[in-house]
Amino acid sequence: MASLRDIKRRIRSVSSTRQITHTMEMVSTTKIMRALQIAADAAPYKEAIQAMMENVAPLGANVGQAILASSGGSDGALIICVASDRGLAGGFNVQVQRAVQNRIAELRAEGKKPQVITCGKKPTEFFRFQGVEPVLSYEGISADPTYQEANQIAHYAIEGYMHGDLGQVEIWYQHAKSRVEQVLTNEDILPIYRETLSMPNEPRHEEAVSPLEMVHNTNVTFDPSPREVLEYLIPAYIRTVIHHALIDSAAAEHGARRRAMQAATENADEIINTLSREYNRIRQSSITTEINEIVGGAQALEEEQ
Repeated sequence: MASLRDIKRRIRSVSSTRQITHTMEMVSTTKIMRALQIAADAAPYKEAIQAMMENVAPLGANVGQAILASSGGSDGALIICVASDRGLAGGFNVQVQRAVQNRIAELRAEGKKPQVITCGKKPTEFFRFQGVEPVLSYEGISADPTYQEANQIAHYAIEGYMHGDLGQVEIWYQHAKSRVEQVLTNEDILPIYRETLSMPNEPRHEEAVSPLEMVHNTNVTFDPSPREVLEYLIPAYIRTVIHHALIDSAAAEHGARRRAMQAATENADEIINTLSREYNRIRQSSITTEINEIVGGAQALEEEQ
């Protein structure tokens, strides 16, 4: 049986841990509101550029736009894995990493040569440990991603696709459906299919925006030429999809960490209550034993007299 001193030491230790987890919960609660607002503000632009692509992309073949042509002859595949720099977020990182790991195995079974770009320290360490060296890796900015990061990833993907080194490009990340719910999501970036353009993320509960109507219109007037418009529009679309995935993942990270720290705080409260009851029970038993000893000693003295 543990002594009273040991139980008090454990209560102090768990209480210190509880302070940390509760503080992290409060910090994540504050950050998730800002991150969700950033993702919500970016959603209309993403949907607008998707609508533009829906209308304009079918004309790309007529002007010889190479990036809209299928690169089916290439066995290269690029997977962009977006996760976190830090842990203590429940299964946030593990779900994405395992999904990408399974996807790599599927592509290899199909005879393809997958490459990985990692966004976050955790997935970078994970894939290096698995013997998969990322072609690009980004660390230290998962909670606050930048447009430059998305631009570099998009440039690598576009160059690889246009030169025939890549036949497909995918991105895997956690979508912040709400403050408390994250959904593992993957999007096909290249090649560009109409189904991809017409299927945006499942909207958030409170942060959802009104979906834009996708209207296909072949009567389009280009200024300047169709080639120049598409040369700007297509890379902008790809950068936007990647950037939105990064900021969406950042919001999901804060939500997952908040939920994990809330659960840890509740568990700490339960442990403290259990230890306190055990402490009081042992202390009461000790006091009762001492009283019995005193009474027994007094009775012995009276008998001697």
